[in-house]
Amino acid sequence: MSRVLTAADGHHRRHVLLAQRPDAPTAMRPLTHRVTATPYDHPDARRLTQALRAEQLGLYGFADDPETTPETDFAPPAGLFLIAHVGNDAVGCGGVRLRDEHTAEVKRMYVSGDARGRGIGRCLLENLERYATSRGATRIMLETGRRNRAALALYHRTGYMPCPSYVAGRDPRVNRAMTKQVPLTVA
Repeated sequence: MSRVLTAADGHHRRHVLLAQRPDAPTAMRPLTHRVTATPYDHPDARRLTQALRAEQLGLYGFADDPETTPETDFAPPAGLFLIAHVGNDAVGCGGVRLRDEHTAEVKRMYVSGDARGRGIGRCLLENLERYATSRGATRIMLETGRRNRAALALYHRTGYMPCPSYVAGRDPRVNRAMTKQVPLTVA
């Protein structure tokens, strides 16, 4: 069972998702977690995005530096950065930013090793998509590496299709660009 809670904290909306399936076997039971909007320069965001970068360096020998992305890219209303927590531990993150009036881009999706396979990545993605469509996006794009089989499987399961690279200079032997058409929602 999942439920989404939305609360205002004065300036930003916080989207919190609690996930729990008591009928699932203990080893496969989704972790109870919460997802909150967080500034991109928050220490948890920095730690998680650097862990993502370290993993990419290990897989490919190179990776974009998350420190070069301006905090404003993920600042509402044109962007949003989310952190997933299990208890007090920040275990996952992801951001979305508007590229134009109808196109959004998901970036910096990451879930730490022990929390993987528990629905946290999907929860982050669904919340980012919901935010993007509430801002007028009808198309969402993202990029991942060809060796990241778990991410590719998640994106395929959630309706993303391969597309030509939208970032200049990307190597198609390494990078996989994907896109998804989404229905427009009203905020």
